[in-house]
Amino acid sequence: MQTERIQKALSRMGLGSRREIERWVEEGLIRVNGNIATPGQAVKAGDKVSYKNKRIEIKPIEELRTRVLAYHKPEGEVTTRKDEEGRRTVFESLPRLKTARWVAIGRLDINTTGLLLFTNDGELANRLMHPSHEIEREYAVRILGEVSPEILKQLTEGVMLEDGMAHFEKIIDAGGQGANHWYHVVLKEGRTREVRRLWEHFDFKVSRLIRVRYGDIEQSRAVRQGKFRELTDTEVTQLSASVGLTRINKGKIEESRRRKFTSATMNKTTKPAAKPANRRKKR
Repeated sequence: MQTERIQKALSRMGLGSRREIERWVEEGLIRVNGNIATPGQAVKAGDKVSYKNKRIEIKPIEELRTRVLAYHKPEGEVTTRKDEEGRRTVFESLPRLKTARWVAIGRLDINTTGLLLFTNDGELANRLMHPSHEIEREYAVRILGEVSPEILKQLTEGVMLEDGMAHFEKIIDAGGQGANHWYHVVLKEGRTREVRRLWEHFDFKVSRLIRVRYGDIEQSRAVRQGKFRELTDTEVTQLSASVGLTRINKGKIEESRRRKFTSATMNKTTKPAAKPANRRKKR
């Protein structure tokens, strides 16, 4: 029977990040077959695992259904489970899971809107966020001021920030009116406020920032802010394959549940959060 390290198995089930689970193990909060778990301990289906005396059923990989939600984050929400200041969090709009929890794939700051992915598969989330897999993140950004060709060149070649060199993979002119101008920029990493910091390095003010794509998943214009859509099995399989994972959901999906999520979270007549001038065509 296949075994996995405990932090990987529990992360895969969406119970927390690997780092969180490693901390729980170090604090003696997890038991395996009645004994306190040890760092890196191997577990398998059928083992009696518990966290704070709450039973956790270890399921084989092939029995877990990988789910991914594409959420349209509005301004004013924070990407955290609980906020000490009482601000609304992105998790409050998501459906509840009985035996796992949603893991955010990356973060968006409180003033940034657009696409934010969630999954119940911690391993998938970890790989999609890790820089080694070079998953593209595309943003629509509105800049106040005129940007010279020389500055655009520097932004793609590299700028030294406080946490090291950073650059945009691509910058696409999306037009604009007056002092405001829209660009689409692409990154292959997710450092904190990286898009804003790159522009601010040249004293430009970012007046709007919208994530429009993560990997091959684009923000749907049919999904209103604060709502989500659930990715299809085909989309989940392709997204998983992009980071070297085999995630083939077997068995019949609960279509009534999917329809319920779709009807409750999508609006057929809504307009996009922002429509930059001369929006480029999909590649």
